[in-house]
Amino acid sequence: MSGRIVARTLSAAALGALLIVSGSPAVFAAPQSPPGHFEDVIALPDGFQPEGIAIGHHATGYVGSLADGDIYVFNVRTGEEIRTLEGPGTPSVGLKIDKRGRLFIAGGPTGEARVVDATTGQLLASYTFSDAPTFVNDVVLTRDAAWFTDSQQAQLYKLPFGPGGALPEPDAVEVLPLSGEWMQQEGFNANGIEETTNHRALFVIQSSTGLLFRVDPESGGATVVDLGGDLLTNGDGLLVVGRTLYVVQNVLNTVAVVRLNTDGTSGELVDQLTDPDFQVPTTVAKFGKWLYLPNARFGTPPTPATEYSVVRIER
Repeated sequence: MSGRIVARTLSAAALGALLIVSGSPAVFAAPQSPPGHFEDVIALPDGFQPEGIAIGHHATGYVGSLADGDIYVFNVRTGEEIRTLEGPGTPSVGLKIDKRGRLFIAGGPTGEARVVDATTGQLLASYTFSDAPTFVNDVVLTRDAAWFTDSQQAQLYKLPFGPGGALPEPDAVEVLPLSGEWMQQEGFNANGIEETTNHRALFVIQSSTGLLFRVDPESGGATVVDLGGDLLTNGDGLLVVGRTLYVVQNVLNTVAVVRLNTDGTSGELVDQLTDPDFQVPTTVAKFGKWLYLPNARFGTPPTPATEYSVVRIER
């Protein structure tokens, strides 16, 4: 794993420059990564304020900015910038990319979401979900819809796809109130969202309590997933791979690893991953055997010179 050590424990645990001299003056060349080499820490633009991450075709990563909504596009192998898609001047929070090259982006306090072409940044559609107080936080793509959480309101938002995956009209947004065992709390509530392994329900993490819920996408009925008493404190982004659920616990600088049963009604906390390069990671995406997490550095006052990064760990 490129010589780095990732702690797998239940407790939170130079580049140089290549100087090429050809007569005078000296010429500096960018270092070339050896074949098969992956960068462990990928630098983002200073002042970027990352939050959401997605990885699409051809090892292409996308990170959204809370500052201005820009989407930084990079090669996950080399860390090199490919392009930057200009944002609307408002936050980009959670994001997902589909097989058609469309980026679905949660708009945070705007109460909106937008869909853009992942290559050009062209706006394909925009949707207004709710008025303040609202924070449209994260998104998951299922076979028939895009689902968004709202951390300030006890409801989910559904964008139902049309024939061939067509985007819905702006007035086709569906609001699904959360009910059952869901109890709205002060502070941040619904945050990360994923689909259960059997594609019959949704997982939603409640950041304020550390509880993981299984939500019926038809009724909105929410039941607490039985984790044997374990809480996923400061739960943020979610990722399901097979029957494994990864939960980013942001200020704990930890990724909880949960082994789920078939229908997602229960699970067991089997591991916790941490890394010395974590600086409050928020969300997670996978590429091969790796997990990629953006360091949001919450608690560090953002300035135009504040450094941000994406960290790669083995899953």
